[in-house]
Amino acid sequence: MNQHSNAQPLRQAPTPVGTTPGYMPGWANDFETEALPGALPQGMNSPQKCNYGLYGEQLSGTAFTANPPERTWTYRIRPSVKHSARYQKIDLPYWKSAPNVNPDVISLGQYRWDPVAHTGAALTWLTGMRTMTTAGDVNTQVGMAAHVYLVTQSMVDAYFFSADSELLVVPQEGHLRFATELGIIDVAPKEIAIIPRGLVYRVEVLEGPCRGFVCENYGQKFELPGRGPIGANCLANPRDFKAPVAAFEDRETPSTLTVKWCGQFHQTSIGQSPLDVVAWHGNYAPYKYDLRNYCPVGAILFDHPDPSIFTVLTAPSGVPGTANIDFVLFRERWMVAENTFRPPWYHKNIMSELMGNIYGQYDAKPKGFVPGGMSLHNMMLPHGPDKNAFEGASNADLKAEKLDNTMSFMFETRFPQHLTDFAANEAPLQDDYIDCWSDLEKKFDGTPGKK
Repeated sequence: MNQHSNAQPLRQAPTPVGTTPGYMPGWANDFETEALPGALPQGMNSPQKCNYGLYGEQLSGTAFTANPPERTWTYRIRPSVKHSARYQKIDLPYWKSAPNVNPDVISLGQYRWDPVAHTGAALTWLTGMRTMTTAGDVNTQVGMAAHVYLVTQSMVDAYFFSADSELLVVPQEGHLRFATELGIIDVAPKEIAIIPRGLVYRVEVLEGPCRGFVCENYGQKFELPGRGPIGANCLANPRDFKAPVAAFEDRETPSTLTVKWCGQFHQTSIGQSPLDVVAWHGNYAPYKYDLRNYCPVGAILFDHPDPSIFTVLTAPSGVPGTANIDFVLFRERWMVAENTFRPPWYHKNIMSELMGNIYGQYDAKPKGFVPGGMSLHNMMLPHGPDKNAFEGASNADLKAEKLDNTMSFMFETRFPQHLTDFAANEAPLQDDYIDCWSDLEKKFDGTPGKK
């Protein structure tokens, strides 16, 4: 069922700094790395002639005058114009982009899905992508899409980049390798990867089958949230994000490059691998992050903080305090609040919340929300604990208790998330999810006292 990577290994730079072989630590650092000695120009970006006969090329992830600008200088065997030719449109019917509003699909509701099952089909990163929801407009670079990926087969002499979006990858099972222009990122469950807009890569199966979640960010790129009064420590620390060292391959072999552009897919044929960056420096790079390094902050006396306190990454919208996307993590943590209903309370809000379960049991939904599953609570739709969670939390002995063996996340956006045809009609929707609140009791009888 699974085709594991059989590509030639990339020639990789030594690890210049840090304690993780193959990676450099830090978020938004200005990195420099070279896979061949002396390949990286010193003191300037664009010498008249580069060492080794390389071509200098800049990849910009922001407008030139953005503050700060994000760009990376690459020194490669061929410039990218040689990795491009005439494009032909191709169809990837399960990968959708916003706006994708089907009038026959009802997105207004509380929805939950079982894990999307593997079918035994040979699926790559491109053919195995299944879009669940879309929000905003890919053409104006606003909003997002949420996907499930099912991958059983490595991309062989096949490469991809998205001009539309940055990708946040959240594995749930299996082990993937992202062989990118800027180096190698291996990612497994309990880790995430961030793949920037415009970066060329192929995806290989190291251990499969692979399933996980993807947040496709059309808007401003992800950044670390402001910590405010929290200060310098806790949440996600910059040192724990790892960017790859330079790695390249010099392979003359017929290959394909697929591009996602304005929601459409196009493919071109080239005669070599485009992963030919021998050296690079800059602050526009892919990353990986181990979610087990996330240090949660919570209430230690009474009440329950807003879920924003658990934000790992945020993509700004231009409206302060209102994110295009928040990536929020609910992991193992201690619950100690006194005289407090400890799970999330009943609520409705302006944000649209898509949740996924990586492993374990989520405290507000002890049944039905299983690893690999997803739920969607769209803007201004009420949701909260089911009866079992409510009664358990209302009557619990409030001693210090650790939520253990649990890791769920949320893709939260300011925009309504519209279901795709796949989510509505093919994915394993739990038709009875709404019934989890049906047996909540009326406790009010007009008399004072706690009921």
